[in-house]
Amino acid sequence: MNPRERKAAILAYKERKTVAGVFAVICTATGQTWVGHSRHVDTQQNGLWFMLRQGSCRHPALQAAWTAHGEADFRFETLDRLPEDVSDIRRPDELKKRAALWTLRLQAAPI
Repeated sequence: MNPRERKAAILAYKERKTVAGVFAVICTATGQTWVGHSRHVDTQQNGLWFMLRQGSCRHPALQAAWTAHGEADFRFETLDRLPEDVSDIRRPDELKKRAALWTLRLQAAPI
C-alpha cells in the first residue's frame, strides 16, 4: 500500500459512521442470555470476545459460562439499532431504555 492509499484508508476509517444499538450474547449450551448496549454495536463483539478469551470480562456470570463451555457455544446478535437521527444527548438514555426492554423481553441478565 503506497502512502496515498494508506492516507485515504485512514481518512475513510475516521469518517465512518458508528452504529449504536443493543446486543445479546447467547450461550447455546445452556440457553443463558446476556443483553447489553453499545455506542459501537458493530464492533462490540470483537472487544467482548477478546476480554472473555483473556479471562478478564467484568461480568462474572458471563465469564464463568464462557470458561465452562468455550467460545464455540456462544453467539453474538445485534437486537436493535438506533436511528441515525437520535441526538448525541439523547443517545445514552435511549440505549439504556432499549436495553432494559430487551432484557425483560428475553428474560436475560444485563451486561
